[in-house]
Amino acid sequence: MPLFDGLTMAEIFDLEAQVQARGYRAGEFIYRYGENATSLFVVASGTAKLIRPSVHGQEVMLNILGPGEGCGTLGILGQAVYPDSAVALTDACALEIPARAFQEAMGRQPRLALAVLDEVLHRLDQAQETIRRLSADNVEQRVAAALLVLADKLGDSQGEKIALEVPLTRTDLAALTGMTPETVSRVMSRLRDDGIVDTGRRWTTILDRSRLSAVAEG
Repeated sequence: MPLFDGLTMAEIFDLEAQVQARGYRAGEFIYRYGENATSLFVVASGTAKLIRPSVHGQEVMLNILGPGEGCGTLGILGQAVYPDSAVALTDACALEIPARAFQEAMGRQPRLALAVLDEVLHRLDQAQETIRRLSADNVEQRVAAALLVLADKLGDSQGEKIALEVPLTRTDLAALTGMTPETVSRVMSRLRDDGIVDTGRRWTTILDRSRLSAVAEG
């Protein structure tokens, strides 16, 4: 995880003593929106999704996380409760680090505190990019951009094709792009008819990344 890149092995072992590895089945909550924010979680294997209820009661997907990515509280933002829910998208293992232990580690290891600031800025950049995309891009651009992000994070290159190593449903993609499943289905059908992607039940393969990038750029 980039958050711990600057630590020595001795410092990592010191923190590891307080870490718990927890397994989750697909669909199981890692933590829920509104619960007391007590831990930072790092995805060790599998994938998870971050979701949040909107003011209209719909589920908005904020991100899909792969191995090495974190969620939960970072301990320096004063969060009393979790601002989102984390749900295992596939069978997954996550490392749970108590917020108090993490704060104490930051006090002993200045490099970790600086890395946390970088992580906060990264999360802010992601949120701003999501807001920009949802407010400015058309439906084709939103779907194409989301697929490209997932390809970079979770894609498995197979020659010129990129298989997304995540069971992505139309509902998931709709929640990630702020659209209805019906709209997403129409966009994906057009991309498939154009030979840009291929899809099946809970799987997606990008056939032509350059053309998908062109769609994303409008």
